[in-house]
Amino acid sequence: MTVLDSAPLDVLDAYRTCEFVTLGRDGTPSAWPTAARRREDGRLEVTTCLAFAQKALNVRRDGRVALLYSDPTGSGLSNPPQIFVSGRAECPDEIRNGPEGLEEYWRMLFERQPHSKSYLARPLRRLTDWYYLRLVITITPEDVLVRSSAEPPLPWVTAARVGGAPLPGAAQLAGYPTAVLAARDASGAPVLARTRPVATAGGFAVHVPADCVVTDGPASLLVHRHDEWLNNMTSALVRGALKETDDGWLLVPASVLEPMGSGKGLDGLRLLRRTSRATDRYLERRGMTRPTVKWELFRPLAAPRRPS
Repeated sequence: MTVLDSAPLDVLDAYRTCEFVTLGRDGTPSAWPTAARRREDGRLEVTTCLAFAQKALNVRRDGRVALLYSDPTGSGLSNPPQIFVSGRAECPDEIRNGPEGLEEYWRMLFERQPHSKSYLARPLRRLTDWYYLRLVITITPEDVLVRSSAEPPLPWVTAARVGGAPLPGAAQLAGYPTAVLAARDASGAPVLARTRPVATAGGFAVHVPADCVVTDGPASLLVHRHDEWLNNMTSALVRGALKETDDGWLLVPASVLEPMGSGKGLDGLRLLRRTSRATDRYLERRGMTRPTVKWELFRPLAAPRRPS
């Protein structure tokens, strides 16, 4: 028996993505959509490319993490329960330029995100090798909660407090029916919950479920979207501070991050430039040369599985 055995594992395995939260240097819990694989030993496996290494750097500084399986797009499930997993993670500073030891993870990724196979084509390799240079994060679950799939209730907000001057992140949040709140509990560990933020004069009012005990302090709201093949992905993270008021919880926003761009025509080109430069910076700071991707080992994993 492992901690994960208390969750419906068929549901957890069917989710295409989860929200994965780590703690930043300033203590802010920041969540991003991530593909995670459940291992036979009961641990969870996540990888991140060097271009988006911040979650790996956060884990090396503070191993407390959490995952929330709450967006069933592409899973084939109808109104599945949400699954919250908290635990500790580790991420050695070892760059994987091949799939050795991660074969099942890459098979899963190629099956769930078929368009990523195109990165293996020779014309694109010089632009997309960063995608295959990965760091591995291994999570040991310590607690699991199963939540209802019911839509989160609206926070109780008086009419007088709704509206006011535009808040940072208001435009991004307005395009989504719900968001994921990333906050901290009394011990400082990160927690996650789906909520329906409402813009008020002082910040975003949020409802926090009873099984998610939060405290005042740094927090964020994540929104993201993808199609059933993990394509056309968009995301935005609104960072700020969570505080308790007489009416309930309020997230006061300070900044907005949109790593994939804001949906403009040149976002794809800008993303390729940023990822290549970020990969170079990661390597330069460690005095390392850019590893050569083992393309020949990835290709068999991208091929369709043969019926047994």
